Amino acid sequence: MSLLRYHYLKRSILGRILTSEAIKAEIINWRKANKKIVFTNGCFDLIHRGHIEYLTRAKLYGDILIVGLNSDDSVRRLKGKSRPYMNENDRAYILSQLKPVDVVIVFFEDTPYTLIKKVEPDILVKGGDYQVHEICGRDIVEKRGGSVFNIPFIHGYSTTNLIKKIQADIKRL
Repeated sequence: MSLLRYHYLKRSILGRILTSEAIKAEIINWRKANKKIVFTNGCFDLIHRGHIEYLTRAKLYGDILIVGLNSDDSVRRLKGKSRPYMNENDRAYILSQLKPVDVVIVFFEDTPYTLIKKVEPDILVKGGDYQVHEICGRDIVEKRGGSVFNIPFIHGYSTTNLIKKIQADIKRL
């Protein structure tokens, strides 16, 4: 691969992983182009089919899908000391390469509330384990005239179930 192509690929990959400060300029451009911005968030520790279907459905609500990704420290606080299994850089990279995902932003708080304030999405989406009235940032989105939705889970797919299966398989060895 030529050096020029390498730098282009590196820049385009990193261009899909932004900081919360860098997203502001992108949002201005998308709003000028009348793009509908969708936001969701999560840990996305071990990516599985349920995640892919969830993100694909989330993207159907608009033009640009922004995924807020919990930092490693945030995941530890929420899920326990043994998590995450993959670090935030790897999780961000994998998410950024998925077809429905336009941008990934790592956030460091336990909730994406501050990030949602910066992004001001038109649509806020979470998984079916949340009732709409429980979704963090709902007040911000609805105040701007946006909508909030929950997407039903695909039964049989969860990170917890995947971890249990792996642990059971290891014990059998």
